[in-house]
Amino acid sequence: MTAYRRILAAIDLTQDSRVVAGRACEIARAGNGIVQLLHVLAIMPIEPMSDSLVPLVQIDEQMMLRTREQIAALALELGLPANAGSIEAGSARSEILRYAREQSSDLIVLGSRERHGLSILVHRTEDSVLHGAPCDVLAVRVR
Repeated sequence: MTAYRRILAAIDLTQDSRVVAGRACEIARAGNGIVQLLHVLAIMPIEPMSDSLVPLVQIDEQMMLRTREQIAALALELGLPANAGSIEAGSARSEILRYAREQSSDLIVLGSRERHGLSILVHRTEDSVLHGAPCDVLAVRVR
């Protein structure tokens, strides 16, 4: 088995992001790889069947600055270069898959939460990334 060299950690900037990114860093260290952190600012369709997109919340310069600061702080905490983080806007699934392809990632690491009841029927980001990924996917169980 070859080591993973280009690892994409898809993070949501919650406390669980440290667990997900930390696991990506462990794998990178074991195989002398690099980790790229990715956070996606979610943009949803205006109407369910529409192609018109609108941000879930208004994305302004302050929000982008705060997000950049959070990613840089997480990268520093993990011993990664400050430029190891990226921010994209759009559908989390689409942006993670696009970014993984563009960066030639050979592993995507993301968080996975346990689901109960009706939430089992809801299409989740981790499921759709797993089925559309151009590489291996590791789902890290988070609280």
